[in-house]
Amino acid sequence: MNYQAFTNDSLTMMYEAIRGALAADDALKRQAIETRFRVRETVDWKLHAAELETEMLGRGMMFEVIDWSEDQTRLPLEE
Repeated sequence: MNYQAFTNDSLTMMYEAIRGALAADDALKRQAIETRFRVRETVDWKLHAAELETEMLGRGMMFEVIDWSEDQTRLPLEE
């Protein structure tokens, strides 16, 4: 993908979408429900994230790196 063609906001949106899909999958897995996005099982998700990170770093953008560890303890989202 030609990441250079995207705006900073677009890169951030794509990166945060990966984070959201990962969080959704993790929440489903904790409930013993089949994951929807298969982020951890699909190598292309990590590749996409890494390519976005490379582009964002090259632009000097600030962002929180996605934590790919599976032993994260997360609180359920409050509605």
